[in-house]
Amino acid sequence: MVRAADRAKRPARTSVWLEGKASRGGSARGGGQPSGLDRERITEATVRLLDAEGLAKFSMRRLAAELNVTAMSVYWYVDTKDDLLELALDAVFGELGLPDPESGEDWREQLRALAVGYRALLVRHPWVSPLIGNFLNIGPCSMSFSLCVQQVVRNTGLPPHGQMGALSAVFQFVYGFGTIEGHFVQRCASAGMSQDEYFRQAMSTISEQPQFAANLESAADLMEARGGDTVEEMRERDFTFALEMLVAGIETMVARG
Repeated sequence: MVRAADRAKRPARTSVWLEGKASRGGSARGGGQPSGLDRERITEATVRLLDAEGLAKFSMRRLAAELNVTAMSVYWYVDTKDDLLELALDAVFGELGLPDPESGEDWREQLRALAVGYRALLVRHPWVSPLIGNFLNIGPCSMSFSLCVQQVVRNTGLPPHGQMGALSAVFQFVYGFGTIEGHFVQRCASAGMSQDEYFRQAMSTISEQPQFAANLESAADLMEARGGDTVEEMRERDFTFALEMLVAGIETMVARG
């Protein structure tokens, strides 16, 4: 266990996956560790709390209360809160179902499945998107996802110099889309409103502002053409169409040779 004073004196960390701490497995180090705990149980409780209360409210003290132990008991298993957040981040990537790139299945279907799964992960766990930007995200589950994505993109037939660009186009789009969607869902829940109620209230408020009235009128035909009776339906149509544009773009670049 690393003391609080020692943690404060240590230089800036890089990643739990690069400092030899992830290999400690589920058991605590040293003697005198609290019974009934292991790293897996602590990580599961962390994910549960982050889902319920969000990243801003998460603390080791709050986690300890959830586990009914002292905060120092948690430190038998992880050195810092950042270590634990990295472990939680990698754990949720383990929820993704990954296709087999060697199965011979069409790359388009596999790419769509990966994109849909990644989007759902970001919406289901809104705290994931900021952590992806803060941490290296090189745990075993995250790396399995990344390697699967890379192999599927290889199967498209794109030349090597274009493969990372295609990967970025698809999955940075999904990251942005899923992040905004997840935060909107979270905002509606915090307001005690459904997504449709929140959307109608927002549009009503905007329509009452003279400076925005003309813009709303010009966008009316686009909204009608967009289709969908609910926010979720509209969003689903947008995501599906955008993803198909990206798939079509990859096909076009492959055809160009």
